[in-house]
Amino acid sequence: MVVGVLAAALAAGVTAALYHPGASRHSSPIATLPGSGAVPSPAPTAGGGQAAGSEQQVVNKVQPGLVIIDTTLQYDSEAAAGTGMVINSGGLVLTNNHVIEDATKISATVLATGRTYTARVVGYDKTGDVALIQLQDASGLHTVPLGNSSAVRAGAAVVALGNAGGQGSIVPAAGRVTGLHKTITASDEGGTVTTEVLHGMIETNADIVSGDSGGPLANSAGQVIGMDTAGSSVSVAQQPTTAGFAIPIDTALSVARVIAAGHASNVVSIGYPPFLGIFLGSGTNGSPRAQAQQQEGQNGFGGNGGFGSPPSAPSCYTSNASLTVPSSIAPVSLGTLIDGTICGSPAAKAGMTGGSVITAVNSKAVTSPASLTAILAGLRPGDTITVSWVSPSGNHATSSLRLLAGPPQ
Repeated sequence: MVVGVLAAALAAGVTAALYHPGASRHSSPIATLPGSGAVPSPAPTAGGGQAAGSEQQVVNKVQPGLVIIDTTLQYDSEAAAGTGMVINSGGLVLTNNHVIEDATKISATVLATGRTYTARVVGYDKTGDVALIQLQDASGLHTVPLGNSSAVRAGAAVVALGNAGGQGSIVPAAGRVTGLHKTITASDEGGTVTTEVLHGMIETNADIVSGDSGGPLANSAGQVIGMDTAGSSVSVAQQPTTAGFAIPIDTALSVARVIAAGHASNVVSIGYPPFLGIFLGSGTNGSPRAQAQQQEGQNGFGGNGGFGSPPSAPSCYTSNASLTVPSSIAPVSLGTLIDGTICGSPAAKAGMTGGSVITAVNSKAVTSPASLTAILAGLRPGDTITVSWVSPSGNHATSSLRLLAGPPQ
């Protein structure tokens, strides 16, 4: 097992991304789906009968189909950057899920033209770390030349390309395939978020770094055989010093085809998720006070932090920059503690504040943060739900709320 670092770059001065629910009030589910036919198939063979080229020749073939992705994570007080591959001339872009995760705004700059587009989420597979986004009002774009990862062999020459360091330009890194069918455990830089296990990865000694995520791993014929995803953060016995990992392009395109067709499942999400507009913890502990104790001192809580936060804590937040563990908690023994609400969100409009505890949604008992997440996962933006909750002062209320659309999770 190899431990990797997901290769998405965070902008200078910000910290690792946190898995906090949140959403842009201006987001809405994607209006139309492109259909599975919009996603191309891998090439018949890995090399396609083409002769091997130099590193620069590979770059010349692949770079016109690349985009620089920049995201704003408003509710996490962050910005991030990554890479994407145009797979359809109408602006369909393949990238990693962790590149667009928690984003309240996504923009993509097409390198071939220098034009920047607003991008919308078509869908994503969090467990496979694959996402599909659509550049708005795009047409006539160059696409990346696709190879076939099923024919890749260890020792093959490759070039990894991406927005290295999030600097806004494509940097190539040459190397060779050093392993196939690898399983890695990966997390964002800083290791403050839940890790994910990725299977079937291509391993390479090409130097994949932050910002390269979503970019291509190309063979010597200039065809994409993988999607850059992670770099190694831990040395294991006899492992090369430099190790990068890419999702095989066959796998990524297969997932993209399912997304484009709109086939949601327990792993594939279509469009944007629903949101209440709350910050909360994670886990299965049902005690609100235990949830608060668990969160005390964790990353993501700014201001005074911990218990004893001032009585003048705001009634709502625009980000988690000054979020504190609530000093006053609703007097109930079971439910999900709200650390704070997002200003203008359904929860804030209903009167919920930090320290409130949600006890039921649509008459289903909410027994922990994990149970609330599971209930919401079965709903869609635009759904109207009833939420039972208790205020810090002990007042019980049931509110009818219309879910909005939130950042991809």
